Amino acid sequence: MSERCISQECLNDTGFSYTLSLINGKYKMIILYTLMEFQVVRFNEMKKYIGSISYKTLSSTLKELEADQLVHREEYPQIPPKVEYSLTERGKSLMPLLDEMCDWGEKNRLLAMLTRNSPVCGLACAL
Repeated sequence: MSERCISQECLNDTGFSYTLSLINGKYKMIILYTLMEFQVVRFNEMKKYIGSISYKTLSSTLKELEADQLVHREEYPQIPPKVEYSLTERGKSLMPLLDEMCDWGEKNRLLAMLTRNSPVCGLACAL
């Protein structure tokens, strides 16, 4: 087995880099997570759920995710206008990755809470 040499490789040529190009951004993972949890979500519901995102940022991020074929936008011809968002099959294929991140976060969040509350940590933090 030959060793890989970093000087002969390029990060941009990896699947990791491609995946990051699709999900990188302050709110993309949050939007994907929201759609994973609630399946079909209207624009204002998502805005309210996320809270800290502006209407403009939510709109542009959803358009990017739609252009990358991760999110489906369904517009209903009615007054007032009704628009719903859901994951495409391609978007759903990211769900195992998001599930693993959620599992990791839950385990490590609990460990961090226990560590912060331990007497040893309290002593170390006080020093």
